[in-house]
Amino acid sequence: MTINEIAKLSGVSRATVSRYLNDGYVSEEKRKKIRAVIEQTGYQPSSQAQMLRTRRTRLVGVILPKINSDTVSRMVAGIGDVLREKDYELLLASTNNKISEELKYLNIFRTNRVDGIIFISTIFTRKHLQLLKECEVPVIILGQELSGYSCVYYNDYQAAKEITAHMLQRGSRIGYIGVTTRDVAAGQNRKRGFCAALEGKKSVESFRYEGDFTDESGYQNAKRMLDEHPDVDSIFCATDTIAAGALRFLHEQGISVPGQVQVCGIGDTPVSRLLTPPLTTVHFYYKTAGMEAARMLLEVLETGERISRELKMGYKLIVRDSTRQ
Repeated sequence: MTINEIAKLSGVSRATVSRYLNDGYVSEEKRKKIRAVIEQTGYQPSSQAQMLRTRRTRLVGVILPKINSDTVSRMVAGIGDVLREKDYELLLASTNNKISEELKYLNIFRTNRVDGIIFISTIFTRKHLQLLKECEVPVIILGQELSGYSCVYYNDYQAAKEITAHMLQRGSRIGYIGVTTRDVAAGQNRKRGFCAALEGKKSVESFRYEGDFTDESGYQNAKRMLDEHPDVDSIFCATDTIAAGALRFLHEQGISVPGQVQVCGIGDTPVSRLLTPPLTTVHFYYKTAGMEAARMLLEVLETGERISRELKMGYKLIVRDSTRQ
C-alpha cells in the first residue's frame, strides 16, 4: 500500500495524505476519509521516511533521577499516557541521582536526537543551566521551578506548612528530619514550610536533623533525636520513606505512635498506607503532573512557540492514624 493508493481510495490528493501523515493541516472531513482508509487497509507509514521528511523522530527523552521511585513512576505513567495518544515514544534515561549522568543525557538529547525533553530534575548547577541554554529542542522541567523555562512543579512549601500546622494542634515539641541536598523542592521548600508553621509559636520547641532520602536516614535521625530530646512528641519527615525509617525506630523502642510521638511524611506513596499505623502524609498529583508536562511539550511541538509557562500543582492533606486526631 502506497500514499498514492491511499489518496485514490480516500478521494483526496497525494499531497493531502502526505500532510495528514506528517501532522500538517487537513480539514476534518478529509482527515476522517483518510483515517478510515488507513484503518481498513492497516497501512503503516515508514517511520524512517517520515523522520527524513519532517526531521521529527517521534521520540521524547525523559531524564529521571531513579527508575524505582514510586513518585517518578507515576510521573512517567502520566507522560506516557499523553504522548502515546500522539504516537510518540519515550526514551527513559535514569541517572541514579548522579549529576554527571544528568549532564550526559542532557548533552545526548539536546542536539535533535529527540523531538523534546522532559527533565525530572533534582538540582540545577551552572553546567545544567549552560546545557539547557544550548538545547536545540524544547525542554519541560518537571518537579522543580526554574525561571525562564516551562515547568510543572509542586507546592512543597505550603504542603509542608499545612501538615506541620496539623501536627502542632496536638504537639508542642516537634522534630524535623529532612535532607541535606541542594534539591530545592524536597530539601529547601519543605524545610521552609516547616519553619513557617512555627513562626509566632513561642510555646513550641523544634529540633532539626538532616540526612538523605533513605529509610535508614529516617531511622538514624530519629534515634539521634530521641537520644538528645527524649520528650519530643512529634516528628515531621520530608518524605514518606524517611518517615518509614523513623517509625521503625519508634516501634523497636516500644514508643507508641501516635500516643507518645506522632509522625508524618510527604508523598502519599503506597508504603504510607502499609505502615503501622498508616501514615499521615500529603498527596501530590504526580501522574497528573506528568500528563500536564507532556501536554505542555506537545503544545510547543505543534505550535513551534517556545513561550515559558509555569504550572504549580495542588495537593491534598491525607490524615491517617500516625497523628493525633
